[in-house]
Formats: sequence, C-alpha cells, structure tokens
Amino acid sequence: MAAGLNTERDANPSQPEVEKTLADFDPVKKPKRNKIAFACAILASMTSVLLGYDVGVMTGANIYIQHDFKLSDFQVALLVGTFNLYCLVGSAVSGRISDWIGRRYSIVVAGAIFFVGALLMGFATNYAFLMFGRFVAGFGVGYAVLIAPVYTVEVSPASSRGFLTSFPEVFINAGILLGYVSNYAFSKLPTNLGWRFMLGIGAVPSVFLALVVLGMPESPRWLVMQGRLRDARKVLDKTSDSKEESQERLSDIKEAAGIPQDCNDDVVHMQKQSHGEGVWKELLVHPTRSVRHILICAIGINIFQQASGIDAVVMYSPRIFEKAGITSSNDKLLATVAVVFTKTVFILVATVLLDRIGRRPLLLSSVGGMILSLATLGFGLTMIDHSHEKLSWAVALSIAMVLAFVAFFSIGLGPVTWVYISEIFPLRLRAQGISMGVAVNRVTSGAISTTFIMLYKAITIGGAFFLFAGIAMVGWVFFFACLPETRGRTLEDMGVLFGNVIKWRSVLNDEQKEEEVWGENGGKIQMGTKG
Repeated sequence: MAAGLNTERDANPSQPEVEKTLADFDPVKKPKRNKIAFACAILASMTSVLLGYDVGVMTGANIYIQHDFKLSDFQVALLVGTFNLYCLVGSAVSGRISDWIGRRYSIVVAGAIFFVGALLMGFATNYAFLMFGRFVAGFGVGYAVLIAPVYTVEVSPASSRGFLTSFPEVFINAGILLGYVSNYAFSKLPTNLGWRFMLGIGAVPSVFLALVVLGMPESPRWLVMQGRLRDARKVLDKTSDSKEESQERLSDIKEAAGIPQDCNDDVVHMQKQSHGEGVWKELLVHPTRSVRHILICAIGINIFQQASGIDAVVMYSPRIFEKAGITSSNDKLLATVAVVFTKTVFILVATVLLDRIGRRPLLLSSVGGMILSLATLGFGLTMIDHSHEKLSWAVALSIAMVLAFVAFFSIGLGPVTWVYISEIFPLRLRAQGISMGVAVNRVTSGAISTTFIMLYKAITIGGAFFLFAGIAMVGWVFFFACLPETRGRTLEDMGVLFGNVIKWRSVLNDEQKEEEVWGENGGKIQMGTKG
C-alpha cells in the first residue's frame, strides 16, 4: 500500500479520487465457502467416525463382554484401554504410507483394515481372539485418524481452514452417538449375541467410507510433492475461493516443495519429489529451531488434550454417575446421552468460532473452564463419598460439572488440537509430523482409559478429578506460553511463527510493526495477519 497521498492533492482532492481512496478502506466481503472443499472435508473427516464408534459402543458392550467371558475388571480395562495403543501402531506407519500412495488411497486402506477388525471382533470366540480383533481394528482407526486432518488441511483454503479441519472432532462425536444407538438397538438380544452385533456392525460404515472416498480429488500438496503440477492446479482451482488464491497457493506450495516457480507442466516429470525419505531424521535427529518448536507444540497439545481426562469421562460416564449417586440404569443411560448431546452442541459452536476469533482465545478459555469444572466435580464427588446420606445438591452439582467439562472441552481443546497440529508442520514433514502427534494422543488416551478404574480406587473418584484439574492447569500455562495464533496464515507461511518456544511474541511484534501503515489523518491502521 502506498505510504501516503501527495500533500497538494490532499488539500484539494477531486471527487473521484476521494471515492477511490475511501473504497480502499471498505471492508472486503468474505468469500462464499467453497463447496468442493467443504464436501472433501466432510468425506475425509467421516473416517473419524470409526474412532468415535468404538469409544461409544465399548461404553456399553464391555458390560456384556465381561458377563459373557467372565472377565475381571483388569481384563475389561485392558480390552477398553489398549485399543488406543493399537491405534498408535497404525498412526506411526500411516504418515510414511500416505506420503507414498497418497492421502486418498490411504483412507481406503484405513477403511479396509477396520472392516477386517470389526468382523474379527464380531466373530470372536474367546478373550484372546477378541483382543486380536481389537488390535486390527485399532490399527485401522489409528491410520484413519491421521489421514483425515492431513487431507482436509491440504485441501482447505485459508479462509475456512479452521472450520473445515475441526470436522474430525465433529465426526468422532457422531461416531460416539452411533455407538450408543448400537448399544441400545442390540441390548435386547441374548448376551452372547448382543455385543457381537454391537462390534461387528462397525464394518458397515468402513465399507461406505472406502467407496465414497474414491470420488474425492487427491491432496494438491501431495500432487506437487510428486511433481504433478497440472493435476495440483486443477484441484486448487476447484478448492480455492478465487483463481488468484489458487495461483498463490500453488506458488507457495512449489516454494515449500523446492520446485522452481518457472517450472511448467511440460517438465514436471523431472521434478518428482521423494516419498518421505529422511523425514524422521529432520524431525527427531537434526530438527531446526522452528521444527523443534512445532514438535513441542504438537506433542504438548496432544498430551494435555487426553491427560485432562476426557476419555475417562466419556468411556466411564456410567460408573461416574453411579459414584455420584445415580443407581437407576435408565437414569444413567439418560445422563450418558446428555453428555454426548452436550458434546455435540458445543463442537458445532466451536466450528463456527475457530475462523472468527482464533485458536488461542478458544483454547485458553476452554481449558480455563475445564479446570474450574474438574475441580468442582472433584469437590462434589468427594462430598458424596464422605457422606452417609444422599446429598441431592452434590449429586446435581456433579452431574452439572460433568456436562460443563465436556462442553468446555468441546468448544476449544477438542477441535483446536486437530486443527492446530494439522496446520503447523511444513509440507515435507506434515504427514509424519501429524502421525507423531496422533501417536502421542492415542498413547495418552490409552494410559488414561486403561488406568482410570485403578486410579479412582487408589485415590478416590474425587481425587482422580482433582488430579485431572491439576494437569489441565499445567496445560493452560503451556498453551499460553508456547502456542502462537495461526488463524489466517497460509500453511506455507506458518514457519515465521515458530523458532522461539517462549519468546515467539517478539517475532510477531516485529512483523506487525512492519505491516503498520499511516492513514492520511496520521493515525495508525493495523493490517491483518498474512493469509
């Protein structure tokens, strides 16, 4: 933008010049949301239904499995919790494979693996057979959970990236609801058949996902990495808000991939990129300061997302409500459905807010609310535990705090985690970097869900939630100190935000000073962030 208007013209500006000058400061109309990018994000994110379905269906199925196979509480905890560790194996290999065969076919592979796992679980004849089926299904889910955010973030235009990349959390919750529906639908069958149908029916959505994904375009960034510039340009033209943005995105991707800007479609066969060789060395052995900062942020946000206890609340909500004093099976079911309904509503609110107010405000306010609700829940459950009479106010308080906790989680930490890790890694490191974040997420989730029963037996149910509140407090400090805002940035422009783990604000301040311009009245006009 020009530094200012000519002084002589300022004194006697003509009417057209005045209109043109005022027009320069008119607010830019927000482009309509790209329908093709929207459809691609929905289809890719639907793979997250597989994870949500397992969480939801095992909430009820584990009761029938325990009765049918005569399992101990420890065996049930292993059955439920180790699924997340199996996901770790899938997410660990999926990054490299998706760099090799592409994001789209990786989703097909994930669906096929889960299909086999669901059938194995449904036909299991003993505990060992069932655990093997859980391993196969968990491998497929870990694979799928990585691919959804990678594909979505690489297809999405910057203007709606936060909205679209929050979809995996939405569909995880949709899967949980489907799991509850499955529990209810098959609960009337004989015990030895009911849980088999609950688990086996999960094969149906995996087949649907594997088929519909074949109609999706491939990730433009993966196509550029393979030197297929013509194909990448076609996808970008369809998924960008304008032709100009498409050209800019292609230029940025080529720069990030190390392809010369003057490289044209006639010589792309000479510009083929690698399939991910050397990425682990760049991530772990010799990371740059920027990559090291990104890794700290990605690993930290995934640890705190799960270590704050969300899976314990969702997967063991019937036990929590029982400890709170709800003994009726129908009342426990109703309260559990209320948890998922609350989670759904606030996730949808978060999808709208992510691109409007940013990642950091949602994240910090979300975790702050989680700390308050966890501490209050711990207080309520402790009062119930130490009272010989039924405390109606403590029961009501505990139920309200469970709902408040999942609401605060769902409006910030839940969806922001997926959005944040999917957009901060450089192009070459993205798939395997996100796979590392997802692996940490699943390990932490597995540790919490496996040990929760033993934890509350050791330190009381109230003490367990006081512990989760303390972990959330540490998480809030970490997020405030280390995580910069990413809203509005292009994926290729993220690098400027990272490199100084604690002092990243000074880098942003220097950049913002360079973007300040002076209006003709001498006042400062702050330009928006790049993107």
